[in-house]
Amino acid sequence: MIRSAQPADTSTICELVRELAEYEQLTHQVVLEEQQVGEHLFGAEPCAEAILAEEEGKVVGFALFFRNYSTFLGRPGIYLEDLYVKPEHRGAGHGRALLAEVARLAVQRGCGRLEWAVLNWNKPSIEFYNKLGGEALSGWTTYRLTGEALLNLGQPERS
Repeated sequence: MIRSAQPADTSTICELVRELAEYEQLTHQVVLEEQQVGEHLFGAEPCAEAILAEEEGKVVGFALFFRNYSTFLGRPGIYLEDLYVKPEHRGAGHGRALLAEVARLAVQRGCGRLEWAVLNWNKPSIEFYNKLGGEALSGWTTYRLTGEALLNLGQPERS
């Protein structure tokens, strides 16, 4: 079963994010705080959404996503930030159901595309996305500013 996340699910979502980071060998990058995640998902001005996969009443996976915009299409889109299913529940259709629900929401909301990123070494996920019709984009390199670089660029210029 797929359902929308509720405020009471915040700690579960944070736990799943930590499990995802461990799987991706990126635990050293996880600094999230449960209160902030709750505010960002369920506060006065939510900036992301989450849906959960359940099996026998227990959460076994999640998808977290947010709106973006394509100037070329002149339409909104959805960026899938995280898609994760607990290892012992993989192969049961939960990942497909989560991604299908995000795609359904994209279509319902008039979005022109659904995008996500996958680590180059993550062959099981790449195969999964390929089977669903996902297309790997060549010719694009993802850039990111974080930490000190973001702070430096975001500082007002002094004259």
